[in-house]
Amino acid sequence: QVFLKESGGGLVQAGGSLNLSCTASGQVDSRNPMNWFRQPPGKEREHVATIRALSDDTVYADSMKGRFTISRGNAKNTIILAMSNLTPEDTATYYCAQANTYFVSTRAATMDYWGKGTLVIVSA
Repeated sequence: QVFLKESGGGLVQAGGSLNLSCTASGQVDSRNPMNWFRQPPGKEREHVATIRALSDDTVYADSMKGRFTISRGNAKNTIILAMSNLTPEDTATYYCAQANTYFVSTRAATMDYWGKGTLVIVSA
């Protein structure tokens, strides 16, 4: 079992920045990619970003490119999502997720482990 815990959400004004953190614990396989998803109010969960293990290559949803950056934190099994130039459309609950595979997937249905999420509200 892998446990994921997100932190860093909150209220921010449009145009602002926010950093989210996710820490994995339990039976973590550090070779598996780690992912961020988000779910806006009343909408489906969508992929945000993925960071591959070992190579640290990254994959972004098109709408996040250039504004969001996923990286590894200093602590073991921690990833960071740095978000900038936020708009009200970025308001969502942001989730950390991981699948039991070495391969990258951007589909929420393929994730095996989820955090409880952290809420980001961007005011106009």
